[in-house]
Amino acid sequence: MPSLAHEMLLRESGYTCIAGIDEAGRGPLAGPVSVAAVIVPEDFDHPVLNDSKKLTEKQRELLYDELTTDPSIRWHAEMIEAPEIDRINILQATWLGMRRCALALNPRPDAVLIDGKPVRDFPIHQVALVKGDSLSYSIAAASIIAKVRRDRLMVALAEKYPGYGFEIHKGYPTPGHQATLRKLGPCPEHRRSFAPVAQMELGL
Repeated sequence: MPSLAHEMLLRESGYTCIAGIDEAGRGPLAGPVSVAAVIVPEDFDHPVLNDSKKLTEKQRELLYDELTTDPSIRWHAEMIEAPEIDRINILQATWLGMRRCALALNPRPDAVLIDGKPVRDFPIHQVALVKGDSLSYSIAAASIIAKVRRDRLMVALAEKYPGYGFEIHKGYPTPGHQATLRKLGPCPEHRRSFAPVAQMELGL
């Protein structure tokens, strides 16, 4: 279960404002990559909050509403859209979203905990934690916000682009999604730089 142990280590090193950062949607063939940064109170504790992948959709929705309406929690989220992903690649797009989120937070953090590996050219002191969304409350909260915002967007895009099943698979490369992609071809939300979509474009 997550805790504030890593946040406390940073405070003991002299940092005073620590944010957790996570993303959702690096692997899908369609839609944006979603990134969030969250600052939780120093005494924060929660009986349910965990890595978004370990929770049900209903749990994530309830947690999202709780986290985003709590005045003691500061957060910011960004979406990097498919055309930008195609232009700079998914890793750079994810890093761009993380930088934007950190710099947009108010108050601006002086240190961040990032899920995964270090981010190149990050403007604030960073600590990268593999499986950080299972270790840090700050990162877990960011994972919930990033995931729910993206899922809600994909449900909305399912109405705009019917037939692709975005409301079901959220753009991930499921067999059903790939079969539909072969049948209908890509829509404007598909990532042309991803191999299964690029192959459709080339008629392979």
